[in-house]
Amino acid sequence: MSGIYDNMLIIIFGIISSMLCAWIVHHLKLFDVGAPLIAVKTLKFAKYVFWLVVEIGKSDWNIAKVILANDINLQQRLIRVPVGEGSDFSKMLYANSITITPGTVTVETETDCFIVHALIDETADQAALADMGSRAFATQRGEN
Repeated sequence: MSGIYDNMLIIIFGIISSMLCAWIVHHLKLFDVGAPLIAVKTLKFAKYVFWLVVEIGKSDWNIAKVILANDINLQQRLIRVPVGEGSDFSKMLYANSITITPGTVTVETETDCFIVHALIDETADQAALADMGSRAFATQRGEN
């Protein structure tokens, strides 16, 4: 669609499909109306997003160096990353932060850990991933 909305039918279909999805979620009771939608500390979350953008830039640079090197030396591995106690939102934020960082993908989520695929040694750093987790969990209200 490329941002061109000259056909009103497309907009009408979008509105109808959104309303249908909302009705299905409400009908199946998939959403708890009493739960707060966003229970994050706004300032900590903003700091986290800024920090994450910087970390993504660093990881971009590391991955670009590997790709542009004459001899591509990948040290691929699956690592188990411990996950602390926290809300589902915090765990989702942590897992998605790992995935959007170049060179890492959250392959599987378990109750006490994530299975993460790391492309190179720099992205498999357990201390850096633990720091990311503590920052992600700190954005949730009720935590330090």
